[in-house]
Amino acid sequence: MNTQPISAPQTPVNDDEIDLLALAKTFWNGRKTIFKCMLATGILGVIIALLSPKEYTAKTTMVPQTSSSAGKLGGLSSLAAMAGFNLDNAASGETLSPMVYPQILGSGPFQLELMNMPFTFSEVGHPVSLYEYYTKIEKPGAISLIGKYTIGLPGVIVSAIKGKPAETAASATTGLVNLSEKQEKVRKLIAGKVSLTLDAKQGFLTLQASFPEALLSAQVADQARELLQKYITRYKIEKASAQLAFIEERYLEKKKEFEKAQERLAWFRDQNKNVSSAVVRTGEERLQSEYSIALNVYNELAKQLEQAKIQVKEETPVFSILEPAMVPRERAKPQRAMIVAIWLFLGAILGTGMIFGKQYLGGIKEQWNA
Repeated sequence: MNTQPISAPQTPVNDDEIDLLALAKTFWNGRKTIFKCMLATGILGVIIALLSPKEYTAKTTMVPQTSSSAGKLGGLSSLAAMAGFNLDNAASGETLSPMVYPQILGSGPFQLELMNMPFTFSEVGHPVSLYEYYTKIEKPGAISLIGKYTIGLPGVIVSAIKGKPAETAASATTGLVNLSEKQEKVRKLIAGKVSLTLDAKQGFLTLQASFPEALLSAQVADQARELLQKYITRYKIEKASAQLAFIEERYLEKKKEFEKAQERLAWFRDQNKNVSSAVVRTGEERLQSEYSIALNVYNELAKQLEQAKIQVKEETPVFSILEPAMVPRERAKPQRAMIVAIWLFLGAILGTGMIFGKQYLGGIKEQWNA
């Protein structure tokens, strides 16, 4: 009886393992391509990191406070705040929500006034405005020049063909804000460098400014905070101020009428001091009545005037500065290690794409030849 040797059962090979091994082999064979791409992009990343302009960020934190609405509500205000409701604004009749503050910061009039404020620059011997610095003094960096004449070259050509547009200025006759091309350019630049964030839960505002110089960043942050407070104050007391101006105008008018009635009554009494007749008494009573009415109206408007002044004071917001703007010691940008790491990662992706692209094209070529 012939006995045939029993062969050992073969272990089935998993397709996933074959794919992983093939994938690892593909990476290993193409390692030089990946390393070359990473080296090239790494060098480019180092160049960009070294040529990128420095940027320092200064922050200031403040808390807007209203008048005495919390005291009027007593403990209900704090209980409502814990539940997520704000009863202070409802009690004080506040019409300007803190959510609007970033819109005020980004408005054209605000940025126009900010860009015309003088600041100190290290390369300029005297204070100049942001508008003057960015339109006449600043020199473009290497990165911006490279971008302008590479990626932005079509735009440069189109602008040269169209020609330079005529400069326009703010119209004083119509009262409308009409920014020139340079003003609009600086306004957009400021909008990207000065920002305001609102923490609704904690109830504070954080204003930050980022500029190439540390001292300049602190100056802009502080001046922008003061300007923002001025705008918010003007918006909040606008109604009370209009009412105060109206009452003050009426008060001055009635004061003159009262003084005239007082003079007429005094003159009449002097002229008829020793005269005793019904006509004289009737005339005196009539003048006395006019004087009394004018006096009552004058006194009432005087009370309303004082109340209106108190109302303006009550509605004037107070800002508590939690953290003033300080000169930053460390730069916020560029983060050079992060830039180099990102470019190395892009190089690895590029090299991997080249390997698999070459493999894919080779497979298509073999199928074509077959």
